[in-house]
Amino acid sequence: MPVVHKTGTVKSKQGSNTQSQKAPAAKPAKAASKKKDEEDGTEMGEGDEWMQGKTLIKPLDQLDLTEAELKEEFTRILTANNPHAPQNIVRYSFKERSYKPISSVDQLAVHFVLEGNLLHQDSDEARRQRAKQGLPEEKATVETAVAEKPETPAAGGEDAGDVEEGGGEERADSVESKAGKKEQKITNQFNFSERASQTLNNPLRERGCQTEPPPRANFSATANQWEIYDVYLEVLQKQEKNKEKAKAVPKKDDDKGKKKMMLVETQSDDITKVAKVAKIIERMVNQNTFDDIAQDFKYFEDASDEYREQEGTLLPLWKFQYDKAKRLSVTALCWNESYKDLFAVGLGSYDFTKQGRGMLVFYSLKNSTFPEYIYPTTSGILCLDIHKHLPYLVAVGFYDGCVAVYNLKEETLQPIYKSTAKSGKHTDPVWQVKWQKDDMDNNHNFFSVSSDGRVVSWTLVKNELVFTDIIKLSLAGAVSEGPEGVQLPIMACGTSFDFHKQIDYLFLVGTEEGKIHKCSKAYSSQFLETYNAHNMAVDAVKWNHFHTKVFISCSSDWTVKIWDHTIKTPMFTFDLNASVGDVAWSPYSSTVFAAVTTDGKVHTFDLSINKYEAICQQPVVAKKKTKLTHIEFNPVYPIIIVGDDRGYVTSLKLSPNLRKKPKEKKGQELPKGPEVEIAKMEKLLSLLREPENSNA
Repeated sequence: MPVVHKTGTVKSKQGSNTQSQKAPAAKPAKAASKKKDEEDGTEMGEGDEWMQGKTLIKPLDQLDLTEAELKEEFTRILTANNPHAPQNIVRYSFKERSYKPISSVDQLAVHFVLEGNLLHQDSDEARRQRAKQGLPEEKATVETAVAEKPETPAAGGEDAGDVEEGGGEERADSVESKAGKKEQKITNQFNFSERASQTLNNPLRERGCQTEPPPRANFSATANQWEIYDVYLEVLQKQEKNKEKAKAVPKKDDDKGKKKMMLVETQSDDITKVAKVAKIIERMVNQNTFDDIAQDFKYFEDASDEYREQEGTLLPLWKFQYDKAKRLSVTALCWNESYKDLFAVGLGSYDFTKQGRGMLVFYSLKNSTFPEYIYPTTSGILCLDIHKHLPYLVAVGFYDGCVAVYNLKEETLQPIYKSTAKSGKHTDPVWQVKWQKDDMDNNHNFFSVSSDGRVVSWTLVKNELVFTDIIKLSLAGAVSEGPEGVQLPIMACGTSFDFHKQIDYLFLVGTEEGKIHKCSKAYSSQFLETYNAHNMAVDAVKWNHFHTKVFISCSSDWTVKIWDHTIKTPMFTFDLNASVGDVAWSPYSSTVFAAVTTDGKVHTFDLSINKYEAICQQPVVAKKKTKLTHIEFNPVYPIIIVGDDRGYVTSLKLSPNLRKKPKEKKGQELPKGPEVEIAKMEKLLSLLREPENSNA
């Protein structure tokens, strides 16, 4: 904007004073007239100043704006809000039991604070300190400063002397007036109480209430399982009595009966609410109790593996046990594919002279002291399988020939499906069950094999199990049912089976006679191939997870054999010097597998490291007479679980040498994914076939 510049002569007050000083001797009347003249002169001078012309001085770098732009108004609203103050502060409201944002935010921003001990010289405190210390007041210093001020030199003559006298008188008055003005108008004072305005503070109100303290009493007792059981029995008896009373109450007292029923229901609801919280707290307590095991599970790696290339170790972790299942054997193990920490345990007995009850138990790695789910059964369980896509469906096979399906979402302890004599149940123990893909109508189905020689497909239709015989095993071969009077051959006893990972219709069946049959769902009258595998019953037969041609089998004749299903003779045979209970392929390598024996040892093999003996052979049971029955690899974590004939399940961590992956060679790129494992197995097969070709 242009700056206003004033031009012209300005009459100074000094000039008017000099003119007035040329008058005769100073008198009171003349002094008054002089003052009026001076005031008139100053007013006229000021008027003359504003009458002069005004010129606009424009800076060189000023913008040229139009009239519209000059008239445009820009409004700014200045607020006292602190832009850096947080606007999202929340506090917990105990009334509403949730976090609520705070509306009032402190906008005060303190930039500088300095606490000192300086006092203003005219303040009351300063005067008190001077009086206390005996110091003189400061007024004298002002008078001496004025007296010592040098006089202005005179021009000469009497007029000059008059001027000096008049000027001297005026200076004294002006000094006194100026000193008075300075005392009244103090710009920098430290005590602001004279100018401050204070608001009234609201009076504080205190409210208090006093109540009588609740009565207290010391109580101590021990809680055992039977005491808890007795309490639950008493609660159930009370509930039953309340139901009977509600039925016996006449119509007039219906309202009272309803109130009692409501009380019972609310009590049961409270128990269910507490159950979930109690389970979480139990897991927290166990995690603190077994913190060293949890740390080993996550972080421990056996450093000694670096110094031994062809050996590994198993680190014991949690041990799972249920008191009511001590006399039962672990007859089946299965990991849940969706919840990697959850696994199912089937409990029964392999001693056929001591058959009785069984139990289906689910454990979690997060709580090793007590099962997550418990389902007692009237007959011993021999096998089970968890659905891959529906983790709450569990198929179970029993010693009495029944098969059943449990739903973990249901609160009942009974299975939702169970086969009966009318619905075609097996007449002998069911040794293995396996879930398969849904049929054409999207109905869930699973297969079972039994000692009665039947391989049966079970379909879940509405509220019943519908069975279909896939194949019947016989010693001479598979034979379909003929007309009456025709003698059927002796039936073979099926002990295990497994379905191909990629070819849906292809499956293997192991028998009690030691033979393995390769079968197809499409052919129910004959076998595709028969392998003379073992001298005793085939306890397990399983396809390799990666290579489509390879499968493994184990038997009570102390041997584990690896097969190519296109060749009738085994590729590898391992003698473990004890009856082999179970064998399992690892989910991370095509050449790693593990087996358990009745002498309490776990044998772990890696064919890419050693093709002749196990790289880890370790006993995992405390007592010598304890027999290991089953083994399973976790699908994600580097651990295995092992079951024994005393109802215990032990988890073990594999050392780094037991879970090696192939290394890349210089200038050679390895295939990615499962192709790596297929290439490893193909290499082993080619090495085995080279001697045969050279002999030929």
